[in-house]
Order: sequence, then structure tokens, then C-alpha cells
Amino acid sequence: MANSEIVRGVGYSRHVGFIGIAIKKGFRSIGIGTEMMRELEEHARKIGLKVLTLSVFANNQHAINLYRKMGVVETGRVPKRFFKDGAYIDEIIMTKMLE
Repeated sequence: MANSEIVRGVGYSRHVGFIGIAIKKGFRSIGIGTEMMRELEEHARKIGLKVLTLSVFANNQHAINLYRKMGVVETGRVPKRFFKDGAYIDEIIMTKMLE
């Protein structure tokens, strides 16, 4: 159905959390992603993270809209980072400052 994770950076990046979220088709647009993001952010704050970052396919407008709604902003882009279903897709890097 859905899963998520937050991975703390190491060394000079110990203050950064890398977020990953996956929601199976059929379970999207019903609030699961919003709640997952809230829980991830709350956990990140509890463990002292200062920055959250994530990566998303540029053509995944549902996810991009969710992240923007939660205050995450685009901070970078890797052109043609992925090749999926016969087409190149940019990778969007998004970030949220927690302080």
C-alpha cells in the first residue's frame, strides 16, 4: 500500500534527512502522503535534523504538489536522470528547512 523512510546523513551531513515515500496506485489522493510527510517531519525534528531533502520524478505532479503543499521547495534538477518506459525523465531535488 505505502511506505516511507527517513535516512540521516553521515559525517558533515548528519543534520540532513533524506526522505523516500512510495504510495501504490489506488491509494493516492486520499491523504496518506500528507500524513506520511507530517510524521516524517515530526520524527526528523525529534531526532534533531535541520534539513529534509528528497528526489522526485519531474513527471510525478501528484507528488510534487504534495511536497509543495508541505512546504518543500525545488532546489535542483538533474536533466535526463532516469530512463523509464522509453523516455528520459528529469530528477527534481526538493528541500525543506526545519529551522
